[in-house]
Amino acid sequence: MFTLSNLLLFLSFLFFLLSLFYSLVIYKLNSPSKDLTKTYGPPTYPIIGCLISFYRNQRRLLDWYTDMLSESPTQTIVIRRFGAGPIVVTANPANVEYILSTNFSNFPKGKPFTDILGDLLGYGIFNVDGECWVSQRKLASYEFSTKSLREFVVSILEHEVEDRLVPLLDAASEDEETIDLQDVLKRLTYDTICKLSIGIDPCCLDLSRPTPPLLKAFEMAAEISATRAASPIYATWKIKRVLNIGSERKLKEAIKMVHTSVEEIITTRKNQALNHKEGRPVNNSHGGDLLSRLLRAGNSVEAVRDVAMSFIMAGRDTTSAAMTWLFYSLSRHPAIEQKLVDEVSRIPSLFNGACRDHDVYEALKNMKYMHACLCETMRLFPPVAWDSKHAVSDDVLPDGTRVKKGGRVTYFPYGMGRMEALWGENWFKFEPDRWFVEPKEDRDNKRELKVVSSYVFPVFQAGPRSCLGREMALMQMKYVVASILKRFKFEPVCSEPAIFVPLLTAHMAGGFQVRVKKRTS
Repeated sequence: MFTLSNLLLFLSFLFFLLSLFYSLVIYKLNSPSKDLTKTYGPPTYPIIGCLISFYRNQRRLLDWYTDMLSESPTQTIVIRRFGAGPIVVTANPANVEYILSTNFSNFPKGKPFTDILGDLLGYGIFNVDGECWVSQRKLASYEFSTKSLREFVVSILEHEVEDRLVPLLDAASEDEETIDLQDVLKRLTYDTICKLSIGIDPCCLDLSRPTPPLLKAFEMAAEISATRAASPIYATWKIKRVLNIGSERKLKEAIKMVHTSVEEIITTRKNQALNHKEGRPVNNSHGGDLLSRLLRAGNSVEAVRDVAMSFIMAGRDTTSAAMTWLFYSLSRHPAIEQKLVDEVSRIPSLFNGACRDHDVYEALKNMKYMHACLCETMRLFPPVAWDSKHAVSDDVLPDGTRVKKGGRVTYFPYGMGRMEALWGENWFKFEPDRWFVEPKEDRDNKRELKVVSSYVFPVFQAGPRSCLGREMALMQMKYVVASILKRFKFEPVCSEPAIFVPLLTAHMAGGFQVRVKKRTS
């Protein structure tokens, strides 16, 4: 009898044969000839490429790539995987500038990348190229530059921190409970980004409530989407999607839940706007969030959904990850933590309600040591460890590396933060002072921050696709971190080094378990 298992076995065998043939063709087409610039990378063999090395290092991919990049004189390597074309991975700032700016038009995200996130993000700004991206970028750029949106963000932060986060940490301190700080910060940023993006309050910081289904579904969809990119054999997830089995089936169900929930919110908001226009009474306190702004611009439900999804994805895990790793780093460097506490203490009006929204923003901008600590954290633990583009046509990078049409080029913030050539012999140390023009300590806060090229430190991307929410993200992180440090300190439960796990956005394996203590004067 011809069963489903027989069909899967047949398809797997057929795929194996096709992969062998494809790999042989790719290897022949991309084998470096004698007249090309020498390339560096792992040991590579006909047909299977670097599959052996890949599996040996699959639990330390980031450090494996970093080690090879450090040994390469150009800080660029070429990875040839089984069943796929060569991947150029670079930590060379000249290459990064060329990819992200100088020859931007030749290095879009490309279909292979947009396929990975397309089911979840659709045609949102972070998953499209060309005119679709240009139009969304213009609209989002205008909204992010408005004073009203900035003030809206400050008001959200004040409520979330003062009315929810601080009481939660107070209770944990009084009850001597251990909390997962990573989870708490994720809940905080999820509440914040949902209010900002789609105008709803999921109340994630209320631990007495169950985790909202939308949040569970979103997390599952993001995690499974990330595993697509990490698969050693790219076509595996596509076959599972066609057959609707395993992780791809779970992904499909999670995405349906997320899309349906967000579309219902959008439809409700459109109906409220229509009722308001027709003069009917509306119980509606919305208007400042991005969803309302996009609807007022005349966008369709599906278009607004995709843009909102992109902003939730970008704004939630990135800031919570950076703050988690900052508190982790401070816990291992008490002298640096004290310097940061001293800086926060010099702005008492920030936490007593005496500051207007504009004054809060200016006060946060002037926290130079806080800024340096955040940058140093993201240098060592970037929220997005790597990002890829795909060449439209044949090209040659500034260091001489050749890229063929359709070839994947990955710039690597995690590795760049660990290059001795960029950061010196002490690159492995957590030293916020490296971000100042004059490293010497100055208690009057008169030191000037260095201007570091975004092509050396591309955690907020660079060039035309540079992060629109950069200033807003820094403002949010500064406000939250300062509010916590003013009142509390954390004692990690585990003394072992934390493990950095890269998915779509990076996180700390197992969370960050801490005991909360009230800070004394």
